[in-house]
Amino acid sequence: MKLKSIETFSTRYVGFVRVTDETGAQGWGQLSTYNSDISALVLHRQVAPWTLGVEIVDLDDHLDLIAEREHKFPGSYLRRAMGGIDTAIWDLRGKQAGKPVVSLLGGTPGPLRAYASSMKRDITPKDEVERFKRLRQEFGFDAFKFRVGAEVGRNTDEWPGRTEEIIAAVTRALGAEADLLADANSCYSPHKAIEVGRMMEDHGMVHYEEPCPYWELEQTKEVADALDIAVTGGEQDCDLTIWRRMIDMRAVDIVQPDVLYLGGISRTLRVARMAEAAHLPVTPHCANLSLVTLFTMHVLRAIPNAGDYLEFSIEEADYYPWQYGLFRKDPYQVKDGKIAIDDTPGWGVELDPEWLAKSAYQISELD
Repeated sequence: MKLKSIETFSTRYVGFVRVTDETGAQGWGQLSTYNSDISALVLHRQVAPWTLGVEIVDLDDHLDLIAEREHKFPGSYLRRAMGGIDTAIWDLRGKQAGKPVVSLLGGTPGPLRAYASSMKRDITPKDEVERFKRLRQEFGFDAFKFRVGAEVGRNTDEWPGRTEEIIAAVTRALGAEADLLADANSCYSPHKAIEVGRMMEDHGMVHYEEPCPYWELEQTKEVADALDIAVTGGEQDCDLTIWRRMIDMRAVDIVQPDVLYLGGISRTLRVARMAEAAHLPVTPHCANLSLVTLFTMHVLRAIPNAGDYLEFSIEEADYYPWQYGLFRKDPYQVKDGKIAIDDTPGWGVELDPEWLAKSAYQISELD
């Protein structure tokens, strides 16, 4: 396969990529969310020059080639841009083969159990409980994640006493009927993280995400070693050497790569294989309803060490207004707490032409 053009359609919050090969076949992918306009520029300046007109047979090797050629820029934005190319190529391959991407990955279409994932910290425990109960009634969710502490909070709470109150309130209301998860978003020192984790254990919770600053792997390992609840993390990490170290030292009990923060499907599969060799499950991060959740669904239906759930954002237009109006037809239909992949080739989704027309457009192409 040789690509003759790479197009981006972006806003600050989300961006999409269309690739066209030498035969005219096309595929759609996505840049990582958040500052996607910057990722689009990185793609055209630092990814496209190493990609256009190049014979791509081994996609893993090609992504490594880009990283090597751009070795002075080993950080997040390059990987977020690479993810756009990777996911578009997978869509193109799926359409050419007449198969969904999951089938190309060795899996099968079908349903996935989802957990309702709350991003909100400015919500009272009472209101969070009522929201969860409504979603359980309406969509059948039987797993929920809420926020504790303050984001990168240096041991502070969003407001005094909120963490203790929300753990008690949610478990009292739903604990007998649902799996309960919590995310600390790098809030705590190890001592405080262990204290909060033991409180979660006392309330029967099952998942404790990013308790310490995510870059401090030794701190996270200290917490994981001290607690019985599954300590999880990894969403922010885009360097495969860090992933190898994290898994080798068993800093977490469950790994949580983000397909687009990490650089695409191919690189996510590498992390999944590292985790499989270490007998660790994979429950990826996908905290919005752009294409990243769909990408994650295809990965989870294909890997042997998939975790128990798919993360599913429950935030509405008051929190993530940009995630609405992206698609001709909503690909995320929740029934009985599950979401399914069908057998449509590629990603099986069409972007809304009105949204595309309003976005910032750029193209890189062969002369």
